[in-house]
Formats: sequence, structure tokens, C-alpha cells
Amino acid sequence: MPMPWFLLSLALGRSPVVLSLERLEGLQDAARCSPGLSCHLWDGDVVCLPGSIVSAPGPVLVPTSLQTELVRRCYQETDCDLCVRVAVHLAVHGHWEKPEDEEKLGRAADPEPEEPRNASLQAQVVLSFQAYPTARCVLLEVQVPAALVQPGQSVGSVVFDCFEAALGTEVQIWSYTQPRYQKELNLTRQLPDCRGLEVQDSIQSCRALPWLSVTADGDNVHLVLDVSEEQSFGLSLYWNQVQGPVKPWWHRNLAWPLEPDSVRTSICPFTEDPRAHRNLWRAARLQLLPPRGWRLDAPCSLHAQATLCWQAPGRGPCQPLVPPLPRENVTVNMALEFPLLKGHPNLCVQVSSWEKMQLQLQECLWADSLGPLKDDMLLVEARGPQDNRSFCALEPSGCTPLLSRASTRAARLGEQLLQDLHSGQCLQLWDDDLGALWACPMDKYIHQRWVLVWLACLLFAAALFLLFLLKKDHVKGWLRLLKEDIRAGAAATGRAALLLYSADDAGFERLVGALASALCQVPLRVAVDLWSRRELSAQGPLAWFHAQRRRTVQEGGLVVLIFSPGAVALCHEWLQDAGPAPGAHGPHDAFAASLSCVLPDFLQGRAPGRYVGAYFDGLLHADAVPALFRAVPVFSLPSQLPAFLGSLQGPRGPRPGRLGERAEQVARALQPALDSCLRTPGTAGMGRGMGPEAGDRT
Repeated sequence: MPMPWFLLSLALGRSPVVLSLERLEGLQDAARCSPGLSCHLWDGDVVCLPGSIVSAPGPVLVPTSLQTELVRRCYQETDCDLCVRVAVHLAVHGHWEKPEDEEKLGRAADPEPEEPRNASLQAQVVLSFQAYPTARCVLLEVQVPAALVQPGQSVGSVVFDCFEAALGTEVQIWSYTQPRYQKELNLTRQLPDCRGLEVQDSIQSCRALPWLSVTADGDNVHLVLDVSEEQSFGLSLYWNQVQGPVKPWWHRNLAWPLEPDSVRTSICPFTEDPRAHRNLWRAARLQLLPPRGWRLDAPCSLHAQATLCWQAPGRGPCQPLVPPLPRENVTVNMALEFPLLKGHPNLCVQVSSWEKMQLQLQECLWADSLGPLKDDMLLVEARGPQDNRSFCALEPSGCTPLLSRASTRAARLGEQLLQDLHSGQCLQLWDDDLGALWACPMDKYIHQRWVLVWLACLLFAAALFLLFLLKKDHVKGWLRLLKEDIRAGAAATGRAALLLYSADDAGFERLVGALASALCQVPLRVAVDLWSRRELSAQGPLAWFHAQRRRTVQEGGLVVLIFSPGAVALCHEWLQDAGPAPGAHGPHDAFAASLSCVLPDFLQGRAPGRYVGAYFDGLLHADAVPALFRAVPVFSLPSQLPAFLGSLQGPRGPRPGRLGERAEQVARALQPALDSCLRTPGTAGMGRGMGPEAGDRT
């Protein structure tokens, strides 16, 4: 029966290791010892009465460790039960006591050992076994020859065969001596079920259940049952929640009701499946709770850690504040709070997975109440012995000591920042015995730079006016050239556009590069990963996209999603509508990394005004674009270039006639690269392969 990946992948886990078991014949229990020891098993079970601990009169035998092994106890060829073999390791504990008269007179002990000190040791070792619904106690007599009696040394072990137990149960084993000279040893083990054994045909309880296998076929999971005619069983799918507040389990019985004492088995084959973890992280939500709390909402437990980080405006990824603040293990669906004194809009909560996929959620604290990001400098104070204090400033390159010769902004302003700190102009965010965090405003230093710039501009304007008065005729032509230069400069600072695409092949990358180059002439300020490979290698695709998206949105620009067959396949994979696209995840693929942030914008209705879509004529059908992304305008290129350019340039764009000329220029630049893609074998048919039925699935 096919079932959605999201549902089963959150509920199921991996299979255990298959074990091959030794076979024991007969019903009688038995005991055996390691070489040099002699042992005897008492007939029948005994009463388990550990008693209190007593002092050892001299050297005694005590159990030091327990080991277990699974075996089969068979009555006929196909009639066996699971049995637990227990090995008890023994050692000599205690020393011979000196006679009282020797201790009083202070005389040395006789070098020749007396008769009691040359005797063998004997002990009664009790093994107590409990496994619902049975409990047993057996008594083993062990004797150690005098030659092996060395205080503090191991003498060997005694092995008991064996305690019968049911499949899949938890067993508890205790061991102690009578009388008891130390705390009893204990051991707890979880026995495997029928799936973990190679002897299913010889254990009757295993034949009572059908065998279950799980296979994946694209976006569906198939449960296959091998059922014989005489079997009567119950099958349930359930949500196994082991962390966080108790919630109602999703539970569905697919067959007959289960009896209370019936044989049971369970399987969770997707515990370590990457798709299951992506599904779980996609369902998780990081929620901020006023005044300084937060909570990670998820349908079940996540292996993740959380920390605070500092997000500088337009300066790369959020920098974790570890140290001085520690990382904390995340408990889902539970309100948490960091030990802060004050809030700041640049402080963000960052939740990261423990797995190799490096999945991450991030939200900035109290952004709604404290406003946008500030251009403040975060100072980290470290406190040592004898009231020694040192300060460094958190920058993208690391924590820069304030009084250093580094060529960074914090190093240049180190003395001024220390003066601001001592004069009370900085806000203390966190404080403890080892250090503190301070946020120092940088506005006044930025204003000082702008004062110098304005003075230079006034002097330049005065010089131009004087030159105009002296040489009016010659200056007219120069002013015309200056006007054209000013227009070119203003054009160079056009609206920002971030292009995101899937690198399907080299030809498609050339086509995207041609589009980006043509848009720069429109003019637009274009960002694309083709021109930022060094930054991608240094920061990683996810961090690079975060920084570029934040800068583009803050500056009022647009993020352009360029759809191709590979991009559509990746979107379907994230939306659980298709398998992974082969070759879509390259080392510099910002499109794959960006989907974790792009999808929430569309799902939560934040996409209009921030995103537009585009695809190329002949490479993709219009209906192949997933329905979720049609909430924003989607343009076909080059046939809809005028509307596409008008959307990118916004209301301050050129007049319609000028816009048409620019569209023709972009079309001429695109056509050779587009023709090359269409001539490539297998490429021209990709648009037909992603037809309307592919888009309607989303």
C-alpha cells in the first residue's frame, strides 16, 4: 500500500543487526567454569534474599562483572526458545588479618604462611533473573585452589546455561554472593525480536507473525507483508514520540485487534534516512516569545543545538556567540530563554542540526519590537584573575582586539570604542563572572565621515562655479559631458536583482551568464553565483544566499527565480512531489541551498514584492512551473522581456519607448546562448518533458 513519505519517514526507523545463535539441546540447566576452578549448580531454583553487606573475614570471592549471550534451547528440530547465557567474572577481595598479639607487640609477621592462609576459597554465587512474566534465582558453588588466591586479582569465570526469555523483552540480571560482601552487580538488556534472528523457522513465536518489509518507490513507501493462510495478526502504524510534551499519537489499526499477551514486533526503517530528516526540519518552526524567549515547534524530537548569534547589517552570515555563551541542546515544543540583560535587534537565535546535512533555522530576536538591524559594534569582554580585562570587537574576520594594528574598522576605532564603553555609551547585553557583551553605536563615526564628504562636495561645487564664471563658453561643453557621466553613474547604481538558478549543464550556465551581463547594461545591479565562486567556496552556498538575499530585500530589489527542468525537479523534491534531480546539487549550487529559505517566504505569503519568476522559451513549458511559485509574476524570456524588465526596474523605470529598446538589446544578447542550448542534444526536449502534468502535482 503506498503512503506519503512525510508520514512514514517521521514514524519509522532502521532495522537491527541479524544474529546467528548457538543451539543447545535438552531441558537441563548447566554450569561450567574457566580452567583451574571447580563449580557446581544446585538443583532447582532458590529464594532470592540478598541480605545486608557484611565485612569480609579475609580473602573472599566476589563477582566483578556480568556478560550475556543469546542461545537457542531446542526440544525438537523446529521447536526452540530464546535463552540467555550468563557469565560471571570473579576476583579475590580482601586480605588476611594480622593476629591481635602481633599488632600489639609490633612484631613482623611470620614469612611462612600459616595453614588458614594456604587454603582454597569457596563461594556461593547467586544469579537472579527477571523478564516479564518470569523470575528465577539459581545458586552456583565455586571453588578456587590456593595457588590462584591472590588478593585483588581475577581468578576466572563461571558460566550458566541458561535463562529462557521471550522475544523482544527487557531482561534484568543481578549477581551477589551469600553472604554478601559488596553491592550486587546488575545488568539490563533488551532482547531482539524475530527480525534480528536467523532462526525464524525454529522459534514458534516467530512463525506467529507475518514478515514485514519496507521499500521506497519515488515519493511513495510500500509496506509488504508476507502472510500465510493460518496467521491472524494486527498491524498498526504509529507516531513514536520520545521527547517533549505528550501529544496524541497518530495511530491506525490496519487489521484485526491486538490481543494483550500476543507476540509483537516493530520496525522503524527511516530513522537515519536523509529525506526523513529534511521532512522533519521542513515541518519545524522557530517561534519567538516575548520578551526574550523562543521555542522550536516540531512534530517529534530533533537532534539539534541552539545558540545566539550576532547579525551585522549586510555583512555576511550570523556569527555565533560561542564562546562566551554556550550552545544548548534543544528540547522541542518547550519555551526556552537565553540569560540576557537587554535585547538588541542584531541578536538572533540559531538552531543547527547535529547531522552532516547541516540544516539550520534562524530568527532574529524581537525584530518587530526593536526595529531593523543596527550598525552597532559588538564588544566581547573577557575577565581573568586579579581583575584583568581584555576587549575585542566581533567582525566578519573574527574577534579583533581593540588595541591592535589590524587594518579593520574596529582596530582603527579601538581607543574611541573603549572611551565610549567607559563613559556609559554602550549597552550591556550579557554579564557573568567570566565576561560580558556590549553593543556600542557607530552612528557618530559614520556622521563624522559624511561631514568630511559634504565639505569636499561644497569645495568642489564652489570651484566649479568659479570656473564657470571665468570660462563660460568652454565650460558648457564640459558640463554636457559631466551630465552624461552623472547619468551613467546613476544608471550604474540601478535596482538590485539576485538571480537564482539550477546549474543543469554548462550551456544553461552560459545562458544565465548572458542574461546577467545584459541586465547589467539595462542598468541593474545584478548578483549571481557565477560571479561569486570565491565567496561561495569560502562561505558556503547557504551563507552566501542569506547575505545576498538580505542585502537585496533591504535595498528594495527583487530575487529572480529562473526555472529550468533541474530547478523544477528540485522544487518538487522539497515539496515531496518528485525524487531528487540528478546532478542538481553542485559544489556551488546556491539554488538548492536557497530553497530552505525561499519556500517559507512563499508558504507564509511574504513572496509578492520580493520575488519574480522567469523561464526560457523552448526550454520549459509555462505550466511546468510549480503552482506555489505562481503567486508572483512569472515571465517567459525573451518573449516577455519588456514586462520582465519593467518589473525589475520598478515604478521609476524608463518610459515605454526606452524600455522597448532595452528589451531588444537584452534579446539580442540572449539569442545566441539560447540557440546553443536548444541545439544541444536532449536539451530541446526538456521543456516538453516538464509539461502541464508536472506543474499540476504541486
